[in-house]
Amino acid sequence: MELSPSAHVDTFCRDRLPPFHLWPQVHFDLPELRYPDRLNCAVRLLDDAVERWGADRRCLLTPTDRWTYGDLLRHANQIAQVLTEDLGLVPGNRVLLRGPNNPWLVASWFGVLKAGGVVVTTMPLLRAAELAQLHDISRPVVALCDHRYLDELQAADAPGLTVLSYGGPGDDDLIRRCAAKDGVFSSVVTAADDVALIAFTSGTTGRPKATMHFHRDVLANADTFSRHIVKPHPDDVFTGTPPLAFTFGLGGLVVFPLHAGAATLLIEQASPEKLADLVAEHGATVLLTAPTAYKAIMAAGAVDRLAGLRRCVSAGEALPAQLWEDFHAATGLRIIDGIGATEMLHVFISAADDDIRPGSTGRPVPGYRAMVVDDSGAPVPDGEPGLLAVAGPTGCRYLDDPRQTTYVRNGWNVTGDTYIRDADGYFWYVARSDDMIVSSGYNIAGPEVEKALLVHPQVADCGVVGAPDDRRGMVVKAYVILHEGVAPDDVTVKELQDHVKQTIAPYKYPRAIEFVTDLPRTGNGKLQRGELRRRAAGTAG
Repeated sequence: MELSPSAHVDTFCRDRLPPFHLWPQVHFDLPELRYPDRLNCAVRLLDDAVERWGADRRCLLTPTDRWTYGDLLRHANQIAQVLTEDLGLVPGNRVLLRGPNNPWLVASWFGVLKAGGVVVTTMPLLRAAELAQLHDISRPVVALCDHRYLDELQAADAPGLTVLSYGGPGDDDLIRRCAAKDGVFSSVVTAADDVALIAFTSGTTGRPKATMHFHRDVLANADTFSRHIVKPHPDDVFTGTPPLAFTFGLGGLVVFPLHAGAATLLIEQASPEKLADLVAEHGATVLLTAPTAYKAIMAAGAVDRLAGLRRCVSAGEALPAQLWEDFHAATGLRIIDGIGATEMLHVFISAADDDIRPGSTGRPVPGYRAMVVDDSGAPVPDGEPGLLAVAGPTGCRYLDDPRQTTYVRNGWNVTGDTYIRDADGYFWYVARSDDMIVSSGYNIAGPEVEKALLVHPQVADCGVVGAPDDRRGMVVKAYVILHEGVAPDDVTVKELQDHVKQTIAPYKYPRAIEFVTDLPRTGNGKLQRGELRRRAAGTAG
């Protein structure tokens, strides 16, 4: 199995970067962000860690396995050898990764980068048609796939793709190939602004957007959010639920711990209660997950198992103030909220410890700048809602996509979120800009109605969107999951409506309520409001 001969460098990614004048401004204000021109982030994170901390330091943990930093380096080098010696990979070639969070997925990520390739990590639950679309956009030449997730990849229309599985029984398995390599590899000397990874946004409508990130970008998130907000210790054990295909997971479960010489507990799949068990069993100290998981851990009565934690990080969607307060009261822990974006790679507004104001996302992470602007890009006064605009050491560079001009305006990354900044410089989430519901001339933020519903004792979960209405243009519609034993009847509907009227401005109450048993969420727990909007419009497929 070998790739077709090709040039010594594949310029696919560089040729498909947006025109330079459409790039966002980048700022390297902090001394730690001034990287050398030649930089391979895999070498900085892994080889340098072994040199500093020693090969025997614990690195990747699972419920059944333990890898040291030396183990990871050896296996990453072996994978780089397989890619270059056996498959003919050249710098710039894209390599698709598919699998759940486990050590061989991490080793594959490092192996691709050490070989000078570009990582395209995908969600393990994607179906064949979705994989075919991602292949069409990013054109990987090799796929490294967990053997348990081969079927959909093999069913995808992906011409020219060489697929190599790992963890299976075949003689051609990647792990068996690695065993035949000596694990000695000279990493490719890449440029700091060479593309290291392609990450796809987790949007639910339209053609997926492929975001391209440089080697320096991977380190920049560790030198901003992790260094200044999370503040990891070398003896920390990170863990969490976001898949590595989401940049929240990649940063929090791979880049941040290795940047600090810490360890990470990789979990392929776990319910919130099981997650709490694993935290206790393996001595985890830093937990990253979505607000829904923190809420579910409390609901399961499992918060006592989090006693060893010193840091909890939440992202994916806004963290309700009431949930923050309840969790703090139950555990003494202050959840670090943050907003990030695939386009920016990780979190750029956050706060920790005494700087936290429950309900606020926080302030710009050191190294980033943020403001709230109107449609023309002019700043709006504090206290007024507008579009969130951000700039820093990372920024949006879509792969060959006209939507670059929507996200990047006047050199700023305009995230699609509506925010309010207060007089103290704290940023308060209002809604995704496309989650604003215009009903009878009123602008109503769906997430605000959700927060009001979620504090009602009968509501377990909910999602709020606009539904078409002949008289009002749109009405507020709530999809509500009730706690067990609560009757889904008209009496409950009126009780919830009255509760919202008493909690927030009465015109924001949900005129339509539908009781459901589940809500559509992405793999990282983010509510898929686009799917709810389609349901409300009668177009759900």
